[in-house]
Amino acid sequence: MRLTLTNDLTTARLQPHGVCLLLLSAVLVGCDGQQSALNPAGAGAQSIATLFWWMAGGALVIWLVVMGIALYATQAHPEAHGIRSARWLIIGGGIIFPVVVLTGLLIYGLMLMPQLRSAENVALRVDVSGEQWWWRVRYRTDAGEAVELANEIRLPVGERVAFSLTSPDVIHSFWIPSLGGKVDMIPGRVNELVLEPTETGTFRGACAEYCGTSHALMNFAVVVMTREAFDQWLAEQAEPAQQPETELQQVGQQAFLANGCGACHQVRGTAADGTVGPDLTHVGSRLTLAAGTLPADVDAFRRWIGHSSAIKPDVKMPAFGMLPEAQLSAMAHYLKGLE
Repeated sequence: MRLTLTNDLTTARLQPHGVCLLLLSAVLVGCDGQQSALNPAGAGAQSIATLFWWMAGGALVIWLVVMGIALYATQAHPEAHGIRSARWLIIGGGIIFPVVVLTGLLIYGLMLMPQLRSAENVALRVDVSGEQWWWRVRYRTDAGEAVELANEIRLPVGERVAFSLTSPDVIHSFWIPSLGGKVDMIPGRVNELVLEPTETGTFRGACAEYCGTSHALMNFAVVVMTREAFDQWLAEQAEPAQQPETELQQVGQQAFLANGCGACHQVRGTAADGTVGPDLTHVGSRLTLAAGTLPADVDAFRRWIGHSSAIKPDVKMPAFGMLPEAQLSAMAHYLKGLE
């Protein structure tokens, strides 16, 4: 294996220590980013990260002790220790010590579970349904009304949020690594997860349970913002869709309704009242399209409408590639305008 350098050094052979350095660098890089359990931005994730490092440290200590015993046993002369001392060395260092360390780690991990699931002092409740292959999200307002959107979650920073998780089809798993742990979404059952984001920013959530062909294309954006910004955003999401502002958007709305899109999708304030697919009332303001598969721009809307099954295999939304390009473009402009 050869490594080509971009400075004045000539091509050099990669030595074993170089391989270890590259592997270590890859591991450290993987601990950062929008979807890292070791880059916590929530109280639950912080507890999980702390537990991970304690477990990693405990595993390292056990490994060092066991390897030390093994080296001592293989390098020392038989006359250097008797059978009795050797027996205590093996039992103490190879059995008792690992059991004590692992038991302590187990107790510590179990002590974390109640606080990660406690629903006390919850400021917000969100219902999330994992479906093949997207996320239905409903916010419960103080007035008792539900505000529905899809594939995007926004949360107020520094406040505990309770998620009610379920699924109508197969088992999914709801996971926002930077904010907390994962919980399965099981058909016929409602599980609960409590998260408390501690930093503002945009993070990435994903399905952590294989759920079918497009499992890898089932992601969602999580935006943590101040309480004032969140309240304003939620109030805007509760409003009906804005009317088309341009002639092209008006043509797109007519095409959207004429081609039966409203049978599956809801756009509040219009004749589209479907409930099978995602709510599109404010789809233009979302960060991504098709559950994190595409950016939410006009070109992506056009590609998704015309070639949905090619972009996301086995998706239930039919492709409308038979429509004229001008009609697809008009529909894309209409949907992007739903902000």
